[in-house]
Order: sequence, then structure tokens, then C-alpha cells
Amino acid sequence: MTLEEVKRWTASRPTLADALGIEITAVADDCLEGRMPVDGRTHQPMGLLHGGASVALAETLGSIAAALRLPDRTTQACVGLEINANHLKGVRDGWVRGRATPVHVGRSTQVWEIRITHEETGALVCISRITMAVIDLPAAQSTQA
Repeated sequence: MTLEEVKRWTASRPTLADALGIEITAVADDCLEGRMPVDGRTHQPMGLLHGGASVALAETLGSIAAALRLPDRTTQACVGLEINANHLKGVRDGWVRGRATPVHVGRSTQVWEIRITHEETGALVCISRITMAVIDLPAAQSTQA
């Protein structure tokens, strides 16, 4: 899929990514990239980037990247099994950028690493890993995909 096709596909229904201002910025065979604003939508009470917002960015990128690796998205989907994150540096404003790269792409599971950096300084803010299950869609649902 091209970047424009991914944007159309992900815009087909409102999601958490929309509420947080997450944008997909690049699609390649070996990665998916996106960015998220650090502002009132993504702050915790101390004015720093909320760890949950970083995890939401990581899961958004990892989930989309995993789905793009499926041979047929009309009959299969990817769902999250586990995600972890290490928050390494606080950010108060600007944008953070995430890059999802595959660690393992198998028939029944996928593992993706997501590195989140501060767009302005390049500092590593968070590193996350998500494990995705590849599931078969029920026949009724697969006709709607």
C-alpha cells in the first residue's frame, strides 16, 4: 500500500489515533512511521507527554504495520497480544515521531519494535515492543473488510 492508500484505509472510521492527532507519515517494506503532537491531548497532569499516549502511538503504528504484512486483509486481521514500553525521556511540547520495524513476521504472530523520538531534538523518548496475533476473520466480517 502507498502512504495515501494507508491514510484512506485508516480514516475509514474514527479512532483513538484521530483523538490524539496521530498522523501516518511513511510506509515502506521494512517500516511504518508516524508522528503525534505533544500538547494538551497527550499531556499528563505535570505537563509531560503521557506514557499512555506513547503506548497508543506505538500500538497504532505496530498494528497498522502488522496488518500491512497480511497476504489478504479481507480474510485475516491482526490483534494485539502484548505491548510493553520503556519511557526514557520526558517531552513537554513539539512532536514525537515513531518508527515501527518488524522483529518477527510469522503465520500466526508478529512482533514489532517501535522507537519513539522527539522530532525536534532526535532524543529517544520511548522504546516499545508489540506482539500481534494473526487471526482469521469470521466469514460475515470478512465480506465487510
